[in-house]
Amino acid sequence: MTIIALVSNKGGAGKTTLTVNFATGLERYGRVAILDADPQRSSLQWRAMSARNNALPVFDAVAGLTFKARQQANHYDYLLIDCPPSVEAQQTQEALRLTNLALIPVQPSPLDLWATVYIEREVEAAREKNPDLKAMLVINQLEPRTRLSRIVRQGLNELGLPTADTAIRRRVAYRASALEGKSVHDLGSRGKDASEEILQLINEVIV
Repeated sequence: MTIIALVSNKGGAGKTTLTVNFATGLERYGRVAILDADPQRSSLQWRAMSARNNALPVFDAVAGLTFKARQQANHYDYLLIDCPPSVEAQQTQEALRLTNLALIPVQPSPLDLWATVYIEREVEAAREKNPDLKAMLVINQLEPRTRLSRIVRQGLNELGLPTADTAIRRRVAYRASALEGKSVHDLGSRGKDASEEILQLINEVIV
């Protein structure tokens, strides 16, 4: 069983959107569930809106995250933890001690870049108790033709954490699928490009 934590240190990084789309893409490879450890409970709200009767399960893990992860360990091949947007939150620190892989969505902006420095420190601290912890930055909501996006990727390369080659672009499909209680993989041709880039990211970091 693999545990993947989605971690950020700033609201608006697209963490929950990446969580639900990454999780639904992973269903091709095994049994998947989400543990929503963010007090905003956005993943749980997405699940409540879902039009799919067989939508992947989302469990409230704002309290008792470690217990709930162990409770579900034998039932799923992959558990994704949607963490609060702060590395100082108890749930985030707990998740980093549990997880095999931390994915850190970063928008191409200086503020996101600066916030990532604190995540890097927290990852290093978590490795004292979880030495096998891997972490990877994921550029999210990329607008590839902008100068800022190029500069931010260069800046991320200066950090000690690796950056995924696959970047997630700013696309209407992500917002549209969330409003419909779906993932981009459910949108057919409307979500084709978004679905392909999510699956490419899965293949890069997991498969």
